[in-house]
Amino acid sequence: MQRINKGVSGNILRSQLPLTDDQIRAVCPSIFAEEPWSGCSKRYTFLPTIEVLQGLRAEGFEPFMVAQSRTKDEEKQNFTRHMIRFRHATQIADSVANEVILMNAHDKTSRGKLTAGCFRFVCANGMVTGDIVQEVNIMHSGNVKDDYIEGAFTLLKEFDKVDESREAMQAITLQDSERLLLASSAMALKYDEPDKAPIRADQLLDLHRYDDRKSDLFTTFNVIQENLIRGGLQGRTANNRRTRTRPVNGLTDNMKLNKALWNLAEGMRQLKEGDLKLDNLFADLAA
Repeated sequence: MQRINKGVSGNILRSQLPLTDDQIRAVCPSIFAEEPWSGCSKRYTFLPTIEVLQGLRAEGFEPFMVAQSRTKDEEKQNFTRHMIRFRHATQIADSVANEVILMNAHDKTSRGKLTAGCFRFVCANGMVTGDIVQEVNIMHSGNVKDDYIEGAFTLLKEFDKVDESREAMQAITLQDSERLLLASSAMALKYDEPDKAPIRADQLLDLHRYDDRKSDLFTTFNVIQENLIRGGLQGRTANNRRTRTRPVNGLTDNMKLNKALWNLAEGMRQLKEGDLKLDNLFADLAA
């Protein structure tokens, strides 16, 4: 089963099976760029992302999701920022799969980057694991392909930390007031003025499936994350007109919000376990 999103910020393709090159090319042509954008300097070391993808496939990593940003500059259209979410055969669990997230561009707008994430099957929800696993930055110089492969295996070794964080969240039960506090804090991550947002914080706790009728921290975090990232919640504008929240499709904004939400949930976990004071939690989020 495939799902293709074509939004104003770019194209996204998700699948339950590993994606083929033809499927990827139809949505994310920049992954197949054979040369960098003409505005790049001569010092820019170019490596087609498709070569990285093929190298990671050979090491057991398969792509299950791709996305590409759009641009108003037609000359950059086939060189823009793109994302691939990989899963290794050893990282697919019953309900969650850990993922290696590759971000790159061929128009000098960003360096290559590898980030840890995980995918929750019940809601087809992709997350980014915050600061518990260090990102791997890839400079466009030297042996870039080997750097990507080495970075992917570096993250693979760190997935124990992701599992520990997730399992610890699943073991924590939240009171209704704590769930609302988490939702209210999440509102501040997306809206500069939460009190003027088109929706209320409690709407982020709206459920979309029976399996989410739980009060543990991880499920609550997932529900909030899904509602914020995917949008679609009914609300009111400042002029009291009906509206629906928009999905966060932009690759940079999506990654930033996803990461902040995991950090928020991780902070709540530490707070519940007595390792963090409430004032410190909000100070960390504001930093």
